[in-house]
Amino acid sequence: MRTVRFFIAFLMMRAVAFAAAEDITFNKDVLPILQKNCQVCHRPGQIGPMSFLTYEGTRPWAKALKEAVLTRKMPPWFADPEVGHFANERRLDDADIKTLVDWVDHGAPEGVSKNKPAPKQWTDGWDIKPDVVYEMPAPYTIPASGVLEYIYILLPAKFPQDTWIIDGEIQPGNRSAVHHASVIVRPPGSAWLKDAKMGEPHIPPKTGEVAFTNFNAPQEWLLGYVPGMQPQRYFSPGKDAGRLIPAGSDIFLEIHYTGNGRKSEDRTKVGFVLAKEPPGKQLLNLVLYDTSFEIPPNASEHTGNAWAVLNEPVTLLYMQPHLHLRGTRMVIQVTYPDGRSETLLRVPRYSYQWQVIYVREKPLKLPKGTRIDISASWDNSANNKFNPDPSQTVRSGQQAWDEMLVSILGVTVDRSVAPGKILTMSWNVH
Repeated sequence: MRTVRFFIAFLMMRAVAFAAAEDITFNKDVLPILQKNCQVCHRPGQIGPMSFLTYEGTRPWAKALKEAVLTRKMPPWFADPEVGHFANERRLDDADIKTLVDWVDHGAPEGVSKNKPAPKQWTDGWDIKPDVVYEMPAPYTIPASGVLEYIYILLPAKFPQDTWIIDGEIQPGNRSAVHHASVIVRPPGSAWLKDAKMGEPHIPPKTGEVAFTNFNAPQEWLLGYVPGMQPQRYFSPGKDAGRLIPAGSDIFLEIHYTGNGRKSEDRTKVGFVLAKEPPGKQLLNLVLYDTSFEIPPNASEHTGNAWAVLNEPVTLLYMQPHLHLRGTRMVIQVTYPDGRSETLLRVPRYSYQWQVIYVREKPLKLPKGTRIDISASWDNSANNKFNPDPSQTVRSGQQAWDEMLVSILGVTVDRSVAPGKILTMSWNVH
């Protein structure tokens, strides 16, 4: 009799759970999850290939949505949860995943309109509210296919006085063709790209200076856009830090286009939020990188590393690993002057398609003398479905079929500190 009662109770609990799952609707249960976690990318004009603003836009993708959340492919977040805590974590909790899966399994019903939350407000395509916007003076025509070199466009921006910016965002005009873009500052007196003409696409000669070789030059690399990146917020608590554009500087857009199968045009723009007064700290992107690696043909697990030592104390706000199509993982570690070591970020499943900035939940003070190590792995075998050609030896380069070993660290320092002297890179101290 006890067994019968247990079985009846079990069936009743199953029935209650099934009924609860049947009550899950798009308007009441699913839309709030999408607003919080998905619409930042999945809305018109953004990187997501479909829009999740409405039931009509979401319903055709219900099965794909279920698979993406069960495999944790979406939202794109690749940090090891056992290492570090991050303010911008996109990971869905188990309850949200169950809600989405149950909704799909029970026919993905819409529900009644009165249960729908108010639409989330987005700022006319921008995720910041820019004070100033600079746009390419004319559209650039992108061929349907072929190898496309990086182009540099001198923007019609004037900075008669020192200008501090506290937020910035690059907004591609054609996201299907803009592989990545950067904003680069040319300080007064610099001869870098001296032959570039205002608004005209400029391709430096092969033997000329390119931005990559001077990642840590003073006030040079300002902000960037890559596939899947969130807006280049400056992530400074209290907005007490900013980036300096010195008086008399020029700014360039560096853009790498890729053909999308049809001839198209792009007119990318950049927006800045300006500081009303000079902030207390300057925020800098320190870049650790190595260009000496060689990845052998068919190597399924090839590793590389780079390290640097801090010559000044800094406060770490965020980290961004950067590899190309063969990249599989990255780890960032620090060793303090007293010998203690700490792993700050582990990305065991790197994705070139979704490059993430990992913003620390709490800023971390790194004293002078701290050593920073980055290590990465690449898969140059045929098992890597993104691999352009496993038969090739792969070296450092700008194109997607080349590779990179780069990590960007967002730090704040005193305004008096010279940016170019903060890091001593490993290749400078051998």
